[in-house]
Amino acid sequence: MPLPPLAALVPSPVYGALAAWHRANASSAGRVAVAYSGGADSTALLVEQARWTVVHGGPNLTPLWALHVHHGLQDAADAFVDHCRATCAEMSQQVQTRLCVAHARVQRTAGASIEAQAREARYDALAGLARENLIDTVLLAQHADDQAETLLIALGRGAGMAGLAGMAPTFCHGGVRFVRPMLDVAAPAVRHWLINAQLPFLDDPSNRDERHTRNRLRHRVMPVLERALPDFRATFARTARLAHQAQQLLDELAVEDLGRVGDPPAIRALQGLSPDRQANLLRCWLKRRHAAIGSEAQMLALVGVVRRCMTRGHGIHIKVGQGYVERDGERLTYRPFL
Repeated sequence: MPLPPLAALVPSPVYGALAAWHRANASSAGRVAVAYSGGADSTALLVEQARWTVVHGGPNLTPLWALHVHHGLQDAADAFVDHCRATCAEMSQQVQTRLCVAHARVQRTAGASIEAQAREARYDALAGLARENLIDTVLLAQHADDQAETLLIALGRGAGMAGLAGMAPTFCHGGVRFVRPMLDVAAPAVRHWLINAQLPFLDDPSNRDERHTRNRLRHRVMPVLERALPDFRATFARTARLAHQAQQLLDELAVEDLGRVGDPPAIRALQGLSPDRQANLLRCWLKRRHAAIGSEAQMLALVGVVRRCMTRGHGIHIKVGQGYVERDGERLTYRPFL
């Protein structure tokens, strides 16, 4: 199906959010690409990035970059690539569009979430494509509904402030900057705009599989929330932003405390802090230095044993994540499992 002229389309809710991001990051965005799956959300993002490119490109119009990841996890993956190629070829009639495709390798580990592993493989593949093509910023199409689902999943797991912060508006992975400009945009509005504009997009059949928590929330819980709390997308997004701000303050405090206590932490200096600040510092140290994240029970046990460590012969051996926090003289150390 031929694409309608971009200039003739009524701007979608995505365009306002995307334009605001571009204006705020004009000097730092560099070369920008869209992570394009062919689904509704990334299609809207790609089209509106194309519109931005046409409107603001001037005489030296830069190409529109689209990055697609072939997971190989379902039979329809090859058809997804064909659809994306066809759409980008149609779009090239109006703005030069370059589609780059990578195959992601999902390392299936026993006991680990296949969704989490696929997500990590996807970001690895997107970062690889970005580096190969000298792309500085990759735009992701997660929206307000995705953020609300993330917040509900975090609540269901009893997550702390970092979990309640949901998906960050921007992050780095593999040396590449990733941005989510659509976190305040409602998914139904995006789909409604695409249908009215007669823009083709894919429906991923895996999104109907309710064995996955996110899909169960999407099909069973979100419609109920829509009826009970019509503004839940905006309020959940605000909660995530406030939690993100609070977590940043906690991280800043942890870095300041770590500067005084030392890295690795000195036990005596650590004992001079309140238990809550000890836990905050230790979480930061373990995550940043050792990529280790402990449960609430593990962190309580660690803070408790540090508090009782008053003699030279008092040992420390507490499991945290995939290793142990131990005593090494007058300081703490972390030893991963062998």
